[in-house]
Amino acid sequence: MPSHRSEDGFTLLELMAATIIALVVIGAAMNAFKDAVGLAGTASDVADTTQNLRGGANFLIHDLVLAGRGIPIGGIPIPSGAGSGQILRPSPPGLGYTFDNLNATTMTAITTGSGLGPPPAVNQPPTDIITILSVDPILDSCLGSPLSVKPSGAGNGQPEMFVDGSSFTIVNVNNVRCPDGNGGWDGGWLSGNSSQPAVKRGDLLLFTDPNGRNAIQTVTSTDNTNVYFAQNGNDAFGFNQPGAAAGSITQVLGQALTVQRVLMYTYYVDPNNGTPRLMRRYNMGTPQALAGVVEDLQLSYDLVDGVNNPTNVANLPFALGAVTYSANQIRKVSLQIGVRSETMSLKLHDYLRSHLSTVVSIRNLAYVDRYQ
Repeated sequence: MPSHRSEDGFTLLELMAATIIALVVIGAAMNAFKDAVGLAGTASDVADTTQNLRGGANFLIHDLVLAGRGIPIGGIPIPSGAGSGQILRPSPPGLGYTFDNLNATTMTAITTGSGLGPPPAVNQPPTDIITILSVDPILDSCLGSPLSVKPSGAGNGQPEMFVDGSSFTIVNVNNVRCPDGNGGWDGGWLSGNSSQPAVKRGDLLLFTDPNGRNAIQTVTSTDNTNVYFAQNGNDAFGFNQPGAAAGSITQVLGQALTVQRVLMYTYYVDPNNGTPRLMRRYNMGTPQALAGVVEDLQLSYDLVDGVNNPTNVANLPFALGAVTYSANQIRKVSLQIGVRSETMSLKLHDYLRSHLSTVVSIRNLAYVDRYQ
């Protein structure tokens, strides 16, 4: 007699048990998938913040290493004393800082700015700013040596400075070709044959006489044969002050002058409506965003005098007892940059943050090799 198999199906309890088991398995799988997505997102955020941090820090470290290269010992004289006006310093948006030409007569290779930067967000402390100077070797390499400018009437076919220092002629060096910054070569020093002239409006030129005296001027315009240094509104900095009692072009006129270009870079944090970015500004040009989102920029300085050698100084000049230290005595810069991710982590429900701390020896200022 054939066996009988029930075709009544599952009971309600069996169905409920199977459903519960299926839900548990699906829930576990969903949690595992969510964790995997969260970990992938976290890894991506960590990579992004690290890349931002390194990218911004590398530029600043590079410029710090070159700080003071070719800059006169003690700094560059700036217009000061009777007849002088203020000299503008590149600043974060809405903050108009100046270089001190009331208590100082020179602009040092590093100008500090502890707490002068705006806070990156509400209830966060202000950030620091820093301005760095060095001489550009590219301009010299185009000519084989620094350009020499003769006094008015004494050029004999060579570049000549106008009698009041308001311009100089280029003449036979105008066809010298220089790197254009894009892997190619420009057509000359000035604008006649070049889309990217070697010297252009906004550049800073350093003049040195045979006695080692210096003056700095802002290029306000050029044409096919001349470089001009107008005053007032055309000069974005205010270096062109021939009427100042000291530190102006007037004090070095009458002799042959060597001419070199000065590179000025200023670093600061721009809040940018809640997305703070580390900015690098060349002279008074358009700032370049290097990294975001930056929440912290702090710098401190170690100094050298052979006696006290103060460390972790926030701002220069710095007084310790009866001794006042200047930025010319900086031997080391400690740098801290903090960044966060642009988006919140799905897993942590918060931004990921990363900090970089490093130390840079300033070889062109008061660098001391302790192993010598």
